[in-house]
Amino acid sequence: MRKEEKEFGGTLGAIGLMIFSHFIPFYFALSLRYSSGGFYWPLSSDELIENLKESCSPTWSAFFLYTGFCFLQLIFAAILPGPQVKGLPVPTENNRQYTYNCNALASWYITLVLVAVLHVTGLVRLTILADQFGSVLCVAVICSDIVSVLIHFYALLTKQTCRMANSPIYDFFMGVWLNPRITILGQDVDLKMIAEVRLSWLLLFLLIVSAAVKQYEVFHAISWPMIFILTAQLLYINACIKGEECIPTTWDIFYEKWGWMLIYWNLAGVPFVYAFQAYYILVNSLRTQNLSGGVSMTLITILFIVLFVAYYVWDSSLSQKIRFRMQQQGTYITRNAFPQVPWNVIKNPKYLKTECGSPLLVDGYFKYCRKPQYTADICMSILWALSCHQWPGLLPYFYPIFFTSMIIHRYTRDMARCERKYDKDWKIYCERVPYAFIPGLI
Repeated sequence: MRKEEKEFGGTLGAIGLMIFSHFIPFYFALSLRYSSGGFYWPLSSDELIENLKESCSPTWSAFFLYTGFCFLQLIFAAILPGPQVKGLPVPTENNRQYTYNCNALASWYITLVLVAVLHVTGLVRLTILADQFGSVLCVAVICSDIVSVLIHFYALLTKQTCRMANSPIYDFFMGVWLNPRITILGQDVDLKMIAEVRLSWLLLFLLIVSAAVKQYEVFHAISWPMIFILTAQLLYINACIKGEECIPTTWDIFYEKWGWMLIYWNLAGVPFVYAFQAYYILVNSLRTQNLSGGVSMTLITILFIVLFVAYYVWDSSLSQKIRFRMQQQGTYITRNAFPQVPWNVIKNPKYLKTECGSPLLVDGYFKYCRKPQYTADICMSILWALSCHQWPGLLPYFYPIFFTSMIIHRYTRDMARCERKYDKDWKIYCERVPYAFIPGLI
């Protein structure tokens, strides 16, 4: 078994990232509650502890909300219909190809209808997530840590491990199990796929809708910044759901192991950190009792225009790359999930043949730069922060800074892996497509 090379600064880096990842969502929750999304500075440790107890203590209602949502999505994953898609051959498992039931679209629509019915009937008001933001966050963090421990030791005990670094903390952080699956009602459910596609993004969307509904209940209107962030997140999340059949061939599913890093960020980090802008808008509108003052409609209009352009590039470029890969593997299927943007599949694509057998796409967006989807993704993250311009502050810009750093790090990891995999063919490819993110610049 090949020993895993350490990334993220090895063991010390993993420890630092785990501490930081626990700190940042709680800091944001305290900031929103006590500083209206500004910097939170407790005067003493006693004040900090008291604030945490008051705003972020787990409650039974938060527990049942979060775990109920997760279990419901697992049941949906097992019983709902969807196209069957094969993933890439797994080298560490004798090139086995796993089959994925891509029914996230059905789960997405049923979840939205169910949530709407619960809200309208008063059984579970959508605003409960906004009202118990800190408590649900705490439950999510505790659950993600417990799941990480259970998955890690189960994989070790059942010997379902691969590419270990033989460093306990680092292996726990990165994971040791590549394809974690459980059987629910007689059906195999891929936990990593469910966590990445549904648990993270669906919960994020519900958190944002909760903020918008809360604002509407107070003001009987929704502000343009809130409408913008709701639109941006709806486009992004719907794209992840409608294109689920493309995800089995992505790096996260094919290569990344399901360790603490992915588990924590999918189950807790992504929904609660990425929702910050919506709650920043909410708490400041409540604080000032003001929806429209300070809003630049010119800027909002520009943000919408840039958002739609960036979204189009992101959606279509990702589709081009992944569907090219699926065509090469013979797993490509046609779906009519809305919206199917133009130029999302390249007919008769040009590509470089390589000695390792995996072709490199040099057509469509990818004849101009290697990662156009990363550029569009970073652009959208900046737009999310700019939507908070009504109340200037620094913390809304944490997300684009964090996300850009993560994307650049991911790019360097991808480059290193491709250099090892393709060897001299990678040099030829980089000469043919010299720019990484923006043609003619970088």
